[in-house]
This record gives sequence, structure tokens and C-alpha cells, in this order.
Amino acid sequence: MTWSDMSPLLWEATGQTAQMVAWSTLFTVLFGLPLGVALVATDRGGLFPAPVVRRVLGVVVNVGRSLPFIVLMIAVIPVTRMITGTTIGTGAAAVPLTIGAVPFFARLVETALRGVGRDVVQAAQAMGASRGTIVGKVLLPEALPGLIAALTVTVVTLISYSAMAGVIGGGGLGDLAVRYGYQRFETGLMIVTVVVLVVIVQAVQSLGDAVSHRLTRR
Repeated sequence: MTWSDMSPLLWEATGQTAQMVAWSTLFTVLFGLPLGVALVATDRGGLFPAPVVRRVLGVVVNVGRSLPFIVLMIAVIPVTRMITGTTIGTGAAAVPLTIGAVPFFARLVETALRGVGRDVVQAAQAMGASRGTIVGKVLLPEALPGLIAALTVTVVTLISYSAMAGVIGGGGLGDLAVRYGYQRFETGLMIVTVVVLVVIVQAVQSLGDAVSHRLTRR
């Protein structure tokens, strides 16, 4: 297969991967950030102490993180069909990607928030700030470099997950590698696909690191 044959396939597959990762990242942040905040806030000594709720949330997150992604994709096929009306395509792949990434991101958010010194929170409480204000204007801003690092790791993980999603019809670079590189023995296309994935991951990681370091210096 020549480069002129590969190029359109690579552009299309890269666009599909970008679409999957973008939608999954959006919904992962929307659901994972509040979940991570809840894990910290409901813990003993937290802003909204509720040990029972904390234990339940912890179990849910641990179960979600313990499932291999390929198993999760198959297990949530009924949910995917209910939400999107189909089980193939980039839109359908975003469902298991999000479900798999939310617990992972929530734990990273929890770790970042626990890195904020208690003296900062206590100072805000002494000034009469409400608990909601402390979360929105103290905890999250103070933990922002760690949250950016957490988001970067999550996006990189989603890129690798999206490659696996191609195995069950999710499209993208993973699907391209399987259909052409493996099934049709197009070794050259397989190598190029791997290189593209490595370049994308390196670009995302470098950007995330740069933003996180800049926020840390501030």
C-alpha cells in the first residue's frame, strides 16, 4: 500500500479518534470532577462529612477501575444501545470510554485535592466562607496544576482506550490497524498507525505538562 493510499485512511481514522477522545473527555470531566470532589468532601474531616456515602462512592469507583476496558465495552453494550441507538461508530464508542474513564479520573481528582494544605481550607473557614465557596474558590483553584496533570493522564488513557474500541467497531486508528494492518497484513500501515498514536500521545502529554508547570510557577 502506497502513501497516497494510506493518507486518506489515516486522516479519516485520526479524525474519528479525535472525536471519540474529545467527547469522552468532556463527559469524563463533567461526571468525574464532581465525583472526585465528593470523595474528598464526604470523607471524615471533609467539608460535608458523610462516611457511609464516602464508602459507597469508594466502592463504586473501585469497581469501575477494576474492570478491564475490553470487558467493560462488552458489558455496557445494552447501555450504549439505549443511549445512542447503536453499538458501532464513534458516538457509540464514547459511552464505554466515558464509563471507563470517569472512575479513573475521579481518583486522580481526589489525589489532587488532597494535596491542598488543610491550613488553606481552615483559613477560608475562619474568614466565614461557605463550604460551596471553599470548594469552588479555594480547593479547585489551589489544586489546578494537579487537576491539569490528572486530565492529561486521563486523555492519554482515553487515546489508548479508543484504540481498543476499534476492535468492536468504534472506528478510529485502532480499527484501521486491525482491519488493514492485521487482517490484510499491511505491515507498513500498521507501523504508521502506531507512529501516529505515539505522536498524538506525546503532543498531549507535552501540552499538559507545559500548562501544569506554568500554573505551578504562578
